[in-house]
Amino acid sequence: MRSTICLLPGLALLAGIAAAPAPVRAETYHTCTGFIDSLPATINTQGTWCLRHDLSTSIASGSAITVATNNVTIDCNDFKIGGLAAGADTLANGIVANNRFNVTVRHCNVRGFLVGIRTLGGGGHLIERNRVDANTLNGMRVAVGPGSTVRGNLVVDTGGAGPGVLAGEATGIYAGHGVHIIDNTISGVAPTPESGSATAYGIYTETNGDGTVIENRIQGLAAAGAGSAHGIWNNNSGRTFVSSNKLKGDGATNSVGVRCTNIQATAHDNAIAGFATGVLNCLSSSNIVNPN
Repeated sequence: MRSTICLLPGLALLAGIAAAPAPVRAETYHTCTGFIDSLPATINTQGTWCLRHDLSTSIASGSAITVATNNVTIDCNDFKIGGLAAGADTLANGIVANNRFNVTVRHCNVRGFLVGIRTLGGGGHLIERNRVDANTLNGMRVAVGPGSTVRGNLVVDTGGAGPGVLAGEATGIYAGHGVHIIDNTISGVAPTPESGSATAYGIYTETNGDGTVIENRIQGLAAAGAGSAHGIWNNNSGRTFVSSNKLKGDGATNSVGVRCTNIQATAHDNAIAGFATGVLNCLSSSNIVNPN
């Protein structure tokens, strides 16, 4: 593998981001603008910012990495961004971009935060090929992100917030306002009960009529008490297409495999097993539904 020196532009960045020496591993190092070497860190310069070793932080609020400009790629090269040291009461997020455009996050292992990867506003984001696990509220949250895509991610063991810290529900992937959610695996969503109940969502979309939910795999949803488990829940769904997903529930009362707001939204060619209701409110076609 060829090694290439990545040079920093002549701009001062905040602490935690260092100029790049000659890299020794990872296929994307030759594209790096610079490296993130400690947390928390803020990215103020456009380009590709990479990890070259595992990083962790004990912050209990704020963000481990904040993207503060447009046209930024965070490439972790499969290294870890860890926040487990803050504990179950953490309010910290892993990677955050608010009101930014064209942010890409790839090859990151983000664990132990309130939300692993979070964008709000802007649009044109790409969140791909990440592993997010042990995040307490959402594995990923791409809200108000028109033209964005969340694809090829592994979202594992979401839930477990401390009592009173947004307890009562947890969601593997939350997205809305024009986000395409494609080819992700969500395994294990177990929210902390609040007043004896908790609701688990594999994928939750909000006003996502310009988006799609396609070829995802969801299992291990663990509701509690009067709460329920839902595979794909589309709120104010509009003309969302929900297609070719594989959903496995445990037969819990009131659980729903795929839910739409009305028949503007289409659910077709999904394989749904172990939910009390397979498809609710959608225009439904060619779905395989097994309540057992």
